[in-house]
Amino acid sequence: MAVKTKPASPSATPIRSYLKRYNQWFMRLTIFMQIVTTIIVGGALLVTNVFSADSIAFWMVLITVCVGSIGVNLIIYQLATEPIRNVFHALVHTAGEPTTSTPPNPNDKSFAKTGLKEVLQHIYELSANRDKQTTQLSPTDTVALEALDNMSGGFVILDKNHQVVYANKSAPVRDNTAGQKELELIFLNEQSLQDWLVECENKLNAEKLWMRIANKLPGEEGREFYDVTANYQKGSSAQTVLTLFKRTDVYMPEEEDLDFIAFAAHELRGPLTVIRGYLDVLSEEIGPQLAPDQAILIDRLTVSASRLSGYVNNILNASRYDRRHLKIHLHEESIANIYSSIADDMQMRATAQNRLLNVSIPANLPSVAADASSISEVMANLIDNAIKYSFEGGVVTVSGRVYGDFVEISVEDKGIGIPANVIKNLFHKFYRSHRSRETVGGTGIGLYITKAMVESHGGTISVRSQEGEGSVFSFTLPIYATVADKLTQSNQLNEDLISQGAGWIKNHSMYRG
Repeated sequence: MAVKTKPASPSATPIRSYLKRYNQWFMRLTIFMQIVTTIIVGGALLVTNVFSADSIAFWMVLITVCVGSIGVNLIIYQLATEPIRNVFHALVHTAGEPTTSTPPNPNDKSFAKTGLKEVLQHIYELSANRDKQTTQLSPTDTVALEALDNMSGGFVILDKNHQVVYANKSAPVRDNTAGQKELELIFLNEQSLQDWLVECENKLNAEKLWMRIANKLPGEEGREFYDVTANYQKGSSAQTVLTLFKRTDVYMPEEEDLDFIAFAAHELRGPLTVIRGYLDVLSEEIGPQLAPDQAILIDRLTVSASRLSGYVNNILNASRYDRRHLKIHLHEESIANIYSSIADDMQMRATAQNRLLNVSIPANLPSVAADASSISEVMANLIDNAIKYSFEGGVVTVSGRVYGDFVEISVEDKGIGIPANVIKNLFHKFYRSHRSRETVGGTGIGLYITKAMVESHGGTISVRSQEGEGSVFSFTLPIYATVADKLTQSNQLNEDLISQGAGWIKNHSMYRG
């Protein structure tokens, strides 16, 4: 749309110079008033014969009164004029004058308490409205803008610097500390919009779709969900156009279900632990006395209890991951040792479903930076999926190798494979293809959590598949020697790894431990 901007007339006297002049005037007035006050106090002391003019005590009292009064007045001045200074800095910023001061953030808690929040927001809104009023719109433009504002979803235009230059009324945007509009979207477990735009700089045009993107964290008021499409055209005045389709009515029930299920899962974990413990005791105590068919029954009960326990853990991890609680300590671990902790369970699952499990993890692989419990769950999820989706009598192969500064673990099956249109959605929460829903049970969050755990280690996960021929899921973990210094400095915490790597913390600045 054609928009012509009128140049703003320059101000004769910069606004930023006023505060300096005001401070100078106040200091002169304060000094003058203290001199007058001191003379009056001194005169009163002499008239009442409290002190004589040549008394040292007399002059000490006058100096104390003068200095103390000046100090008290300056403190009162600082406290009383703080709101004025904040308003002044906001005005300097909205006027576009160069300044080293940081514009006040209206969302500061102290401003909300004093009522200054509304004043600052009003200043920023007036500035935004002023900018809008400096444009001349054609009748067609006016109709188009009105139509966009009537959309239930969002419509946003970004310039070449990735700044918001237009957003309709329904778009999830907010004012940042600099008073500029910015998108209020959380690209959790996804490539962020910012990272995608950086990739696009080497392209002439590009498109991308994000699904199930929230604007706020779980539990925060006004949480909405969107499917977001982005269209990039290099060199255009509207270089990036975002269209946001509101899907809260579709996704929110599932989010609320997850909250309920997480609560239920937390209550179930205790009894499940007891059941698994009793099964282990039964296997050890009466195992040798059982008939073969009875032993098989106990094995199947053990496998089912373990799988149910895995589902419970996945649900709880999904809930924690959504709330930015996937904050873990990483230690030097051996892949072979991690796998050994689940080896018997994996072999039992494979045997129970008539699959062959071939594990080929070299003993000389470098140690990795890992949380053993999390990575054992990652491996169990991938192996369990390979067992479920492979053919009767099929072979599932687990292998490991060095891959640059990482160790790569792969789980391969020769099963049904994955259609190309399904692969891009595999790691989305609750996603399950129509075919898998009909043939294989599950919650649809196993791969979502698997990806979360891997990225929380600073690694990546990928999948290669050919429909009808099988799939290979691979994930990487950093070799411990390459990250030992960072982990030592952060008390073995994972934050430094993923804030600079491919993890989800990089994609969202609202990381919470």
